[in-house]
Amino acid sequence: MAKQSRKQRKQSSAQQQSGPTMAEQADRHVFYQEAVQNAETEIDFVDETFEAIRGRKMRLLREDFSGTSQVCCEWVQRRPDNKAIGVDLDPEVLQWGREHNLSKLNDEQLSRVTLLEDNVLTVKTEPMDAVLAMNFSYWCFKDRDTLRGYFKRIHEVLKDDGIFFLDCFGGYEAFRLLEESTEHDDFTYTWDQSEYNPINGDYVCHIHFEFPDGSKMKEAFTYEWRLWTMPELLELLKEAGFAKVQAYWEGEDEDGEGDGNYEATEVGEADAGWVCYIVAEK
Repeated sequence: MAKQSRKQRKQSSAQQQSGPTMAEQADRHVFYQEAVQNAETEIDFVDETFEAIRGRKMRLLREDFSGTSQVCCEWVQRRPDNKAIGVDLDPEVLQWGREHNLSKLNDEQLSRVTLLEDNVLTVKTEPMDAVLAMNFSYWCFKDRDTLRGYFKRIHEVLKDDGIFFLDCFGGYEAFRLLEESTEHDDFTYTWDQSEYNPINGDYVCHIHFEFPDGSKMKEAFTYEWRLWTMPELLELLKEAGFAKVQAYWEGEDEDGEGDGNYEATEVGEADAGWVCYIVAEK
């Protein structure tokens, strides 16, 4: 193949730049699911932990702050009698979930998923075996009364042997302003802890995506939270009426990295950063 002249290279580069960038063509929800969510692993933990504690299979699951409802879809595919309810205030993300996730279910599976555009503080559903509030979504409630009120609502909607599953992150780096990037095959995911007020706990975080052509999707997602600590959360869950509240900490492999196995414990590691589950039994 003949070499291009400098003029040809410039023309080619200009033509490439005139078209849409990868960031402009990207769907933020697709990359969020790839970078942040692992519905299969999450449901593995919830399903196995519920059965270990209660001695029976759970069937009715509610996913609060359900977003694209990927977890709901994973749940109804596990067993033919599983039923899922997803609750989210954002009609755009619920519709995206219908078009991209629920559309992959067969008719029978689809009949066992209900998506509600509603507020988790006031929504009414049938009694559930389990309610999930994952990806730290409940941190949008910034004061103790509101968060306790949400926990009380969950306590009320659970069956007598129901369980509430949450996740939490912390460690001394959680209080720092930092950016942490992770390389994926066709994009780079960046978690940006942009603002933190140590007086009231206000916390602003962003997710950015960068693509091989150098284009960026800045602030693809923004979260305005309170940075809650584990002791505060455990106390509020008990105040809300839960009989037993337990942290499930991730184990380590031979290299000191997380091994994906979470066990109930009263003592965690003072790591720079950690993610764990909280299991609250009614």
